[in-house]
Amino acid sequence: MTREPYPSARREDTVDILHGTPVPDPYRWLEDPDSPETKGWLDAQAELYARERGPQRFKSRIAELLRSGSVGAPVWRGERRFFSRRTPDQEHAVYYVVDPDGTERALIDPMELDPSGLTTLDAVQPDKEGRLLAYQISVGGDEESVLYVIDVATGARVEGPIDRCRYSPVAWLPGGEAFYYVRRLPGIEVPEDERQFHRRVYLHRVGTSTEDDVMIFGQGMKMTNYYGVSVSRDGRWLQVSASEGTAPRNDLWVADLTESPIDRPELRVVQEGVDAQTGLVFGRDGRLYVHTDRDAPRGRVCVTDPAEPGYESWRDLIPEDPEAVLTDFAILDDLDRPVMLVGWTRHAISEITVHDLATGERVGEVPTPGLGSIGGIVERPEGGHEAWFGYTDNTTPPTVQRYDARTGETTLWAASPGVVEVPPVRTEQVVYRSQDGTDVRMLIISPEGEASGPRPTILYGYGGFGLSMTPGYSATVLAWVEAGGVYAIANLRGGGEEGEEWHRAGMLAHKQNVFDDFHAAAEHLIATGVTTREQLGISGGSNGGLLVGAALTQRPDLYAAVVCSAPLLDMIRYEKFGLGATWNVEYGSADDPEQFGWLHGYSPYHHVKEQVAYPATLFTVFQSDTRVHPLHAWKTCAALQHASTSDRPVLLRNEAEVGHGARAVSRSADLWADTLTFLAKHTGL
Repeated sequence: MTREPYPSARREDTVDILHGTPVPDPYRWLEDPDSPETKGWLDAQAELYARERGPQRFKSRIAELLRSGSVGAPVWRGERRFFSRRTPDQEHAVYYVVDPDGTERALIDPMELDPSGLTTLDAVQPDKEGRLLAYQISVGGDEESVLYVIDVATGARVEGPIDRCRYSPVAWLPGGEAFYYVRRLPGIEVPEDERQFHRRVYLHRVGTSTEDDVMIFGQGMKMTNYYGVSVSRDGRWLQVSASEGTAPRNDLWVADLTESPIDRPELRVVQEGVDAQTGLVFGRDGRLYVHTDRDAPRGRVCVTDPAEPGYESWRDLIPEDPEAVLTDFAILDDLDRPVMLVGWTRHAISEITVHDLATGERVGEVPTPGLGSIGGIVERPEGGHEAWFGYTDNTTPPTVQRYDARTGETTLWAASPGVVEVPPVRTEQVVYRSQDGTDVRMLIISPEGEASGPRPTILYGYGGFGLSMTPGYSATVLAWVEAGGVYAIANLRGGGEEGEEWHRAGMLAHKQNVFDDFHAAAEHLIATGVTTREQLGISGGSNGGLLVGAALTQRPDLYAAVVCSAPLLDMIRYEKFGLGATWNVEYGSADDPEQFGWLHGYSPYHHVKEQVAYPATLFTVFQSDTRVHPLHAWKTCAALQHASTSDRPVLLRNEAEVGHGARAVSRSADLWADTLTFLAKHTGL
């Protein structure tokens, strides 16, 4: 044994009997982050990691590649244009406005708000006239968004702080005098362990106390519900949606605000108790456009009369495509023949088609810069003949493209502001077969030129919540490939790459499919000579951390190194921490006997076995993470350190003052450099 001894971690005899099954939990004491014992153990792990870490080999190159900066698609309000941009030297993107005379001004600069870099801009929403801007910020990675409103012309604050606004949409009424938003109930009104939940929809009048806000929706509904709210451009139609946690379905209501008061809207059911996701767009032509996966797992667009929004009145405008997933659409109506632009992903690659707005007939396609990913398609709210969309691929930093429907041309509207030299790489999409015969796709990015035998390889995956892994500019991927490695990204079941059926084939009772797809991806890379077991590392975060946790406990023989970031690993108790209770619609609940069986069947923490030679493993966790508590990684790290017979290390990188989501660029570069350095060391790069 050549590795250092691990910090001592007491093993308890804690065993829960659940549905007749004994479930040991020897490291439950690590669930208390404030106990002196936990703090001592974390300090000892930090010292071990500092000794084992070694020099960061990739940091300067990652930092260079991040100097591309970024740019976001414009949002138009009247004659004003809003957008975000990060220049090469900035830690965070800044939110700007361009006035009618062309003057560009910074509205929200997180570094001006907080020079420490710990404050992040979580959301922005200009009002319908572009005179006021609602924005939400949080500090230290806790994502506990606080809402403010400023005057766009002067920058003066006119509202806020309004707390408890995490994940809140803001739906402005015309005139900017009031908005609907979502806010949690005060902590004193709910049990302490439920303070992350209990959202409600409120009407707030600008300039009045939040004590006077009127609750318009959510009373008596499930505590884990998330709500959406929007108001049509003309202010007539209010749309409210409700989802149970992250469930891939929603209930939906509309109200005509010309027929009922804004503080007591008469909401009518569009969809309730239906296993489908549906959203509405109230067109400028008087039609209601329905984007739904009801009876169409890959999505379709229907039209109906806003006065009769129920399912029985829907008729197809853009029917479901048998291969592509319909992601979004925009309407361009200042033309002799108005059109709808429809965004799709075909096997994770984006495309845009053009359709006659009246009939849905396909009349063309929008040229795109390459085989990559397209952000949302943006039109002017008042209509027009042009649209904007974000674009990126594996070697292209974010750009904004402009499409002119009069000429049919796409042109570069804005590029990321930094100039970087991107290494030449080769990207190919392959199809491989999973254990049950299902075809799965994988993107493989490798050094350009002739293949020269197997290379150190990172296999990355996610496989959950219907999220798609699509091509995008990544400093981490490019730095790894430039150094001679291969980076593979698998489009596992559980994601949304092939529509909602693909998602559901990897959730609840079918979660093992995701892990099988991942193992099969690894075996394909080895069988085709891309890499070897000794050169194969795997990486994943959040739900992807669960993925690689299951991979390392199910097939420790298949992988040389593992980076497991912000993971879910104790799937028996995950609902009790962070936002876990909102995810039982994806994973299941240990309170239910059948669902307990699914979870206990793969829960990585509970499948760490003694006398097994586990791969080199690095857990990266974030002390302020309020989504996935670091205890998952702490407990599993202790279990692996106790159990593994390998001389390959099991290490913990525990980072303070950051959370699950956005962070300063320099903090990202540090994290990515540490993970690549670890993977390089243990795959032979």
